[in-house]
Amino acid sequence: MKFFGGCDVGSTTGKAVIMNGSTMVASAIIPSEIDPEETAVSVLEKACSQVQGLSSYKDLAYLVGTGYGRNEVPFAHENISEISCHAMGVFHCNAEIKTIVDIGGQDMKTITVNHDGSVLEFAMNDKCAAGTGRFYEAMARVFRMDLDRFSALSLQARNVIPVTSQCSVFAESEVISLLAKRNPPEDIAAGIQAAVSKRCFTLLKRIGMKPLVTVTGGCAKNQGLIKSLSRIINMQVTPLPIDPQIIGALGAAVFAMRKGLSS
Repeated sequence: MKFFGGCDVGSTTGKAVIMNGSTMVASAIIPSEIDPEETAVSVLEKACSQVQGLSSYKDLAYLVGTGYGRNEVPFAHENISEISCHAMGVFHCNAEIKTIVDIGGQDMKTITVNHDGSVLEFAMNDKCAAGTGRFYEAMARVFRMDLDRFSALSLQARNVIPVTSQCSVFAESEVISLLAKRNPPEDIAAGIQAAVSKRCFTLLKRIGMKPLVTVTGGCAKNQGLIKSLSRIINMQVTPLPIDPQIIGALGAAVFAMRKGLSS
């Protein structure tokens, strides 16, 4: 029996997916290590341990690496950009989805998907951490709560208090000032979600947004963001049938399966 793997080495987490044919049989997510190769080995071994008959990532018939650290994974058979892998992963889940917002730990991307799962257009904001996973971690610390609680906080808002700063550092100072003035925390949180949604919308306009629209990456689990983005783009964000954080690794595994079966 042949197994195929995809490994997404991101800035904050490492993700791995194992496939048997077109079926996903295992997945894993771990915090990233300083060394990308160490991250890749650890997350792949964790995923492989879930599959009967697969003792190590070394037994994979084909492995594709992706993510910012993909070039530091020398044992992968091939490395493919995370943009292509996210497009393929979403296409594998739902071929009707044509637009992706991918919010990673340190960057934000928007992608339009072709009829075959390839990339039509993409835009990227990688010069500033505002609106990324790191930004949300900083905001959660300001509110003295974990990410799950912060993600749900804005759902209780009655009003939206605008957060106007475009820089993560200045936005953090602005939020601290708003809290000190005893503004409702949930209304400030709603302003943060709106600010991130507007940044997403700016990138979406650059690529020509087409329905259906979905969000990938860890921030896709932020229900406050999903609600805010749906309102900003005037379209319901389409949920994915699997954990949106492993979509890049899934796309890499799909590429591995195709390459492995054709060779």
